[in-house]
Amino acid sequence: EALVPRREVECNIYDDDSCPIEPDLSFKDALKDRAVWLVGLLSLQSMSGFILARNEQLLQTHPVIVYFLTMLVGAGGNAGNQAAVRVIRGIALGTLNENTQRRFLNREVKMALFLSIILSVAGFIRAIVFRTPFPETVAITSALALIVFTSICFGAVLPLILRKGGIDPAHSSTTIQVIMDILGVVLTVFVSTTILDTPFGQAIIMKLTGGG
Repeated sequence: EALVPRREVECNIYDDDSCPIEPDLSFKDALKDRAVWLVGLLSLQSMSGFILARNEQLLQTHPVIVYFLTMLVGAGGNAGNQAAVRVIRGIALGTLNENTQRRFLNREVKMALFLSIILSVAGFIRAIVFRTPFPETVAITSALALIVFTSICFGAVLPLILRKGGIDPAHSSTTIQVIMDILGVVLTVFVSTTILDTPFGQAIIMKLTGGG
């Protein structure tokens, strides 16, 4: 069997447009694919600003939530990206396939549950250290747990969904960051409103503080 000359299988170091991991994709096509995706995500990310603007009253009444918002959406993006990268690696190595997919997803749901508990405890401690009022601490901690759990589940399935749709699963690592930026804001607003501004939430706070 004839051997393929080494120079034909390696990236040409003198060609700026060549790439060893995408030998069949020109620089122009790669640029277009990545630029379109990133511009789309940039436009989508604007939604988080609209959501915050529509809930200005909540943020004015409980301004401490704003101080933790970066932590909340950041934790969601990091946890989701971590899960997505593991899936992408499994797909690339061939260890994640039709036979192992169900077992992997079950494991990720379990992982999401435990990591959401661990990170919410860490978030609770951080809020206490910064002397955050107890009602806001409960809201922030609850939102963090929900955000982390949701982001890991999304991060685990998103590469599989993209692959099934004929889209490069590698896009999921950036997409999950934007999704969780938006969803993180939505969940933070929802949880904070429920706990801080509804009779149900206030009743929970009274029970936790021993006032009811």
